Amino acid sequence: MKKTLLSILLALALPGLGDACTNVIVTRGASKDGSVLVSYAADSHYLFGELYYHPAADWKAGEMLKVYDWDTNRYLTDIPQVAHTYQTVGNMNEHQLIITETTWGGRSELEDKLGKIDYGSLIYITLQRAKTAREAIGIIVDLANTYGYASEGESFTIADKNEVWIMELIGKGMNIRNKVNTQKGIVWVAVRIPDGAISGHANQARIGKFPLNDPDNCLYAPDVISFARRKGYFDGEDSEFSFKKAYGPADFGTVRGCDARVWSAFNLLTDGWFSFYDETGRGITKDAYTWLDYVMGKNLEKDLPLYVYPRRKIGVKDVADVMRDHFEGSPMDMTQDIGAGGNALPYRWRPMEWEFDGKTYVNERAIATQQTGFWMVGQARDYVPDVVGGILWFGTDDAATSYLTPIYTATTAVPECFRQGNGDLLHYSPTASFWINNRISNACYRMYNQMAPHVRERIDAFETDQMEHRTHTVDSMAVVMYNQIVVKLQKKLASKGDVMISRKPYKSIVKYVTDYTLKTAQNQFKAWTALEEELLVKFMDGNVKPQNEDGSFVHSDYSEGVPKKVEWPGYTELWKETVSQEHGDIIKVPE
Repeated sequence: MKKTLLSILLALALPGLGDACTNVIVTRGASKDGSVLVSYAADSHYLFGELYYHPAADWKAGEMLKVYDWDTNRYLTDIPQVAHTYQTVGNMNEHQLIITETTWGGRSELEDKLGKIDYGSLIYITLQRAKTAREAIGIIVDLANTYGYASEGESFTIADKNEVWIMELIGKGMNIRNKVNTQKGIVWVAVRIPDGAISGHANQARIGKFPLNDPDNCLYAPDVISFARRKGYFDGEDSEFSFKKAYGPADFGTVRGCDARVWSAFNLLTDGWFSFYDETGRGITKDAYTWLDYVMGKNLEKDLPLYVYPRRKIGVKDVADVMRDHFEGSPMDMTQDIGAGGNALPYRWRPMEWEFDGKTYVNERAIATQQTGFWMVGQARDYVPDVVGGILWFGTDDAATSYLTPIYTATTAVPECFRQGNGDLLHYSPTASFWINNRISNACYRMYNQMAPHVRERIDAFETDQMEHRTHTVDSMAVVMYNQIVVKLQKKLASKGDVMISRKPYKSIVKYVTDYTLKTAQNQFKAWTALEEELLVKFMDGNVKPQNEDGSFVHSDYSEGVPKKVEWPGYTELWKETVSQEHGDIIKVPE
């Protein structure tokens, strides 16, 4: 049965069935400073925005790790701990490994209801056990095949400071004997994104045909093709096999609600021109709008390239801003129809599909969305030591009206505003970032074209200062400390024939980046708390009170507590036109 957009996107939003998320990928050669950049929006109506933290630890033989489903917190199983686990902060670890995801569902008959490792556990367990992307791929495969995979079709971005891979996998369904699934495990493929390219995925399988004899750039399950043959998903030559066509075939809903987000990210980061190589290796550059019929679901044959090459170098701020996209300027721009109301709101409340007069319509699903739990841009850098190199730019709630703050992955503490347990979806906390960002975003939704730009000015000022200036100063100081303390100690130990394995020499550096992480996050939280109060005063009751350059309000000549004037911005021209047509006979002023 053909899926509808509603069924797909509702399923992706329900607990236990994955999150409707977006990843944007920038390789070293495509970034301004040689960083690997990976963005991730964890979008779900059931996910609270907080920062997961696990310090490095040593474990005794026989100790076990309890595994819980990330979406539902349902207990799954116990698995043996490894001797040593690495520190993880959110979706990064101390070695600058980044793992993020988007769920695409795929063929429902391949679900393993007896599986004991869900997609979220694969991420966070692997981050504690792997140093590199290639090592992470092997661990994910081993865990899923050993314990059974408990989730649906999934795309993982797996990046380290040198390379980025997209790994796609799905379970094998069930063949039960004595309450045991005898065909547990996954079929999978992983493709390395070439240096200099950008890529992305958004709840739709992206890997089509892949090289069968290029282990430097492509890895896959030995039975990824033969299993598809047995299930009747594929009957051609091996060289023609497409992972996504076999295991996650596209339809209107997956393209319009999912691939459209990848197209928009590509469009923004390439300035509207997709440069890529076709199957023959020939370089091609085409206008992004060549794919418009595809991403709007009108022609499903013209598929998006897995990766493209941008004309310019891309920075952290560029990636952060892409995560704020609502299809502005495209035919899918949600501010350009009456559904945006009188203040150009680029959101539509759920459900995603609706009917009127016997016809079915869709609400767009852009990259930025109201139901974001947390979002991030992971930055991995090979040109500075690991203790300094990894930065998790982290934020909560709707990316369009929230900020990213730097979290160095060597930090030994989490800012209070992001601490796990500081509030949840049913319990408000005045000290939680998630809640203050929701207060601001939900305030903006009522006068979006007036309030959101005001908030965005503050976001841009903070992020630009942090991303282009302040963290560079922190990096420089930390590297100086590293050279003065660690290098000297390494030389001393080497002269004795020893190898430095202790983290203690890093103590002063770790304290330095931890202090900066905590102070910056908490200061910005305080600024955002004040901003929410400012928004209330400035935009109360549909009035807009002008401000001076220093942020103070312009008051009357007679009282500092009375505004000198208020402005009434009114509504958009589209709103005026629509209301005049629909209700003009009643409200028209007689000539």
